[in-house]
Amino acid sequence: MSPQRLVPLLTAAAPIGAAAAAFAIIHRDAGISGADIQPFKTVFIGIILEALPFVLLGVLFSAILQVFVPDELIRRLMPSRPLPAILIAGLAGILFPLCECGMIPVVRRLIRKGMPASAGIAYILAGPVVNPVVFYSTYSAFGNAPAMAFARTGLAFAVAVLTGVIVWKSMRGNPLKADLASMYGSAPTRRDELPASAGSRLISTMAHASDEFFDMGKYLIFGAALAALFQTAVSRPMLEELGGSQLYSHLFLMGLAFLLSLCSTSDAFVAASFGGSFEHGALLAFLVFGPMIDLKSLMMLLASFRARFVLTAAASAALLVLAGSWIVEALFLS
Repeated sequence: MSPQRLVPLLTAAAPIGAAAAAFAIIHRDAGISGADIQPFKTVFIGIILEALPFVLLGVLFSAILQVFVPDELIRRLMPSRPLPAILIAGLAGILFPLCECGMIPVVRRLIRKGMPASAGIAYILAGPVVNPVVFYSTYSAFGNAPAMAFARTGLAFAVAVLTGVIVWKSMRGNPLKADLASMYGSAPTRRDELPASAGSRLISTMAHASDEFFDMGKYLIFGAALAALFQTAVSRPMLEELGGSQLYSHLFLMGLAFLLSLCSTSDAFVAASFGGSFEHGALLAFLVFGPMIDLKSLMMLLASFRARFVLTAAASAALLVLAGSWIVEALFLS
């Protein structure tokens, strides 16, 4: 295995090793019994086991698209006029279900080739949510409330399209930063640059999938640990107080989603674990806003696009998700 392949694995393994060492020290010095941490272990392992199949499915789709579908094909499918392009971009995740980490460098290249920037931001926002893998994972996580899957998809599409329109009307000039290399390197963009043989393509697909799995895995583990800690360490009265205020509960879970930076194929299981303390509208805000704008994607966006463009899109998405989750809860989830 090359050093480049080892980096994601070591990055994912380091927090686990550090957490295990810290736990061993605390367990020894603080006299914490196994019974005290059993609820945390149960919730943590449950979230991981439920989410893992969908993470694997998501990274496999992403790797197949990376290797077999050239950017030129996506560009040809996009209309040149902004408004139709925004609408199509909001639905593009159904055919091209990339996560936000893979979307940002791809969209940057497509904008350079002529895609409207407003359509690009609509695709970045909608793609991680408006796709079949995320719909199925949300449907599975909320088995007792399947309407959440439909509400999540519909609200994400509406927010992405409206944000694209806002960016289109307010944007001046090229939003791309000049002469910055892609954070993840340049993937093949033309058919003749793709691996030639079927065997080479399969190897390349597996390599991309393994890299992305280890990259996303550390966020899943970190998010599941925080969710389990949040559920087992925070008192039930405090959770009920947060969940009892509609404004605070929406804002709190949106902020939590931003900080956790979970993958959209697994965050539904984390959100479902909060179901006893928060209303469906607040959970919907968590599920829609997190995949659109989180800590890691914001840093990637700021590395590729001008700050005004990114902040306009992020602020618009946040306000639309906040308002939209209230409306959807009142009309469909109450």
